[in-house]
Amino acid sequence: YLQLPADLTKMHLTDNPHPQVTHVPSSQSGCSIASDSGSSSLSDIYQATESEMGDVDLTGLPEAPVDSEDEEEEEDEDIDRTSDPLLGRDVVRECLEKEPADKTDDDIEQLLEFMHQLPAFANMTMSVRRELCSVMIFEVVEQAGAIILEDGQELDSWYVILNGTVEISYPDGKSESLCMGNSFGITPSLEKQYMNGVVRTKVDDCQFVCIAQQDYWRILNHVEKNTHKVEEEGEIVMVKEHRELDRSGTRKGHIVIKATPERLIMHLIEEHSIVDPTYIEDFLLTYRTFLTSPLEVGNKLLEWFTVDSLRDKVTRVVLLWVNNHFNDFEGDPAMTRFLEEFEKNLENTKMKGHLRLLNIACAAKAKWRQITLQKPSRDSPLFFSLLGGSDKGFGIFVETVEMGSKAAEAGLKRGDQV
Repeated sequence: YLQLPADLTKMHLTDNPHPQVTHVPSSQSGCSIASDSGSSSLSDIYQATESEMGDVDLTGLPEAPVDSEDEEEEEDEDIDRTSDPLLGRDVVRECLEKEPADKTDDDIEQLLEFMHQLPAFANMTMSVRRELCSVMIFEVVEQAGAIILEDGQELDSWYVILNGTVEISYPDGKSESLCMGNSFGITPSLEKQYMNGVVRTKVDDCQFVCIAQQDYWRILNHVEKNTHKVEEEGEIVMVKEHRELDRSGTRKGHIVIKATPERLIMHLIEEHSIVDPTYIEDFLLTYRTFLTSPLEVGNKLLEWFTVDSLRDKVTRVVLLWVNNHFNDFEGDPAMTRFLEEFEKNLENTKMKGHLRLLNIACAAKAKWRQITLQKPSRDSPLFFSLLGGSDKGFGIFVETVEMGSKAAEAGLKRGDQV
């Protein structure tokens, strides 16, 4: 129902499509994100280093929320409740067994949380999933070998398997098995459709959700009103979905659900809607899945820094990046050079406040390490220079490191404290 260009190799799909008959075990999923201590806001940089850096002027900065003991106890109780998979499944079943008209907003949210993990719902937008959850009906077939659909039978529903396995036997003698998360039945059309093959249960206690043909067609074919497509040179480069976070209509806007890598990078410095406030943090957490090198982002940020109107936005992205994923810089010489160049740009543009923020973030995230340098003789140059000492009133720091030298190869970096 969502027409995209034939060449999808350049598209980064945040909702990955899954074939309906393919079961993807969770153990096969993976992630190569390097992060020191999880995502945090810029104000956390101050809190983490206040004792080390002395008094810090926090005037005008937003206060970070602090949990009370009562809130911590409530969170612990929530974790205990949700950590039991059987209990969570019972809650979902209670929501499923209600008639569509009796389902509350909380019921739909519970169903949404469960359903979005299933391959059948994987390539659908959030609003479509929510509407499907509001109209779905729960059915149970207790015995194995029971026929659910006969060959040639007129179809009136779309089925998704929640538990158990079914087998479809086709007239040509072939058969296939469908398990949890797979779907079968109608396509989103109001035309009469007939079953090709016989569907029967293979195990006891098979559970399904069913969505009537009229509802299935209406929801999937009216998705266009909730999406906005951005085109460049005749190709779709970004798809946004309209979402409302509350019924009052005060918190609504568009959230990015699909885009090319280039367009995702560009969106870092664009205005983000009220329903997508953490776009930058989300991008920095996931960019490795669709970019070959972080320098693709870094070079763009340096280019945009030269534009006066974009300078503050670029600086915010870099500060969040350093604070949340310092390993991206510490373990990559090219990214270390990017950081040094960005630091020089802050110095040249007299952005002293932002420069201090960058220094605080680097100091807070840096880790102790040991570097061994071997000199062929006592008179051989060190290829680096130091700054500071007791006469200066502060510690000893590496001021410069000659590029390509043995010191640089060993991992010594400008700003290291000895």
